[in-house]
Amino acid sequence: MCDQDHFEDDRAQFEALGLVTRKQFGMMLGAGMAMMLPQVANAAAVTESEVTVTTPDGSADCYFVHPASGTAPGVLLWPDIFGLRPAMRQMGKRLAESGYSVLVVNPFYRVKKAPTAENGAATPIAQVAPLMQALNETTHMTDAKAFVAWLDQQPSVAKNKKIGTQGYCMGGPIAFRTAAAVPDRVGAVGSFHGGGLVTKAANSPHLQAAKSKAQFLIAIAANDDARAPDDKTVLKETFEKANLPAEIEVYTGAAHGWCPPDSTVYNEALAEKAWSRLLVLYGKALA
Repeated sequence: MCDQDHFEDDRAQFEALGLVTRKQFGMMLGAGMAMMLPQVANAAAVTESEVTVTTPDGSADCYFVHPASGTAPGVLLWPDIFGLRPAMRQMGKRLAESGYSVLVVNPFYRVKKAPTAENGAATPIAQVAPLMQALNETTHMTDAKAFVAWLDQQPSVAKNKKIGTQGYCMGGPIAFRTAAAVPDRVGAVGSFHGGGLVTKAANSPHLQAAKSKAQFLIAIAANDDARAPDDKTVLKETFEKANLPAEIEVYTGAAHGWCPPDSTVYNEALAEKAWSRLLVLYGKALA
């Protein structure tokens, strides 16, 4: 997941188009800026705050945003390797404006408070790879349980509706494991250019997710599919055998990392397609 050489190849291809340079992105993100996402039609007024969630391993700094009135289904958002940053807050807020109570977490809280990537998505992978490598199945599971429990304590979260979870890049397998860790609460899982969903290990995220009770949306980048062409078939067969609904699609023309708006390979048209499919999934599974 988040292979450094492949990511840098993708970045170089994007920069070759002349749309933006690494330096320009670093300057933008260093100033706390991110590309603007399209506005939500009939957006709900929202309340946002920086919160601290206690876990078995410490205190996690997170961003929580929800509709300003009433209750809404909870959603747990796992960032990519670049962590909690303006782009992920923007994505969480947009989802809240669509009617969800969203917790965007800093998965690297054990080591460092956000921001954990100096220049957001323009940060060289080598600088942040150790943060990702320090996480494992155990941290995924314990964090998932703690974050879902925290969501269930919030007055803005509907207790009579299932919780959704979504992950980007390394967040994909964590979202899978969240469904396995809290099967009675998680009703929907979205993975976007998730890395390491399918492995040969007995604790592979796809095998654990198959023991859940969730519905799945798995959006695969074209170049990820080219590198691991069998994964989509394994995922399809695994979820069919488990009798779990799963929409699995390779997004033609999308490079790994295409969804976050600060990514150097951001593809607005395909990111919007993935976003619309996520809203359809949540509309069905969290209703």
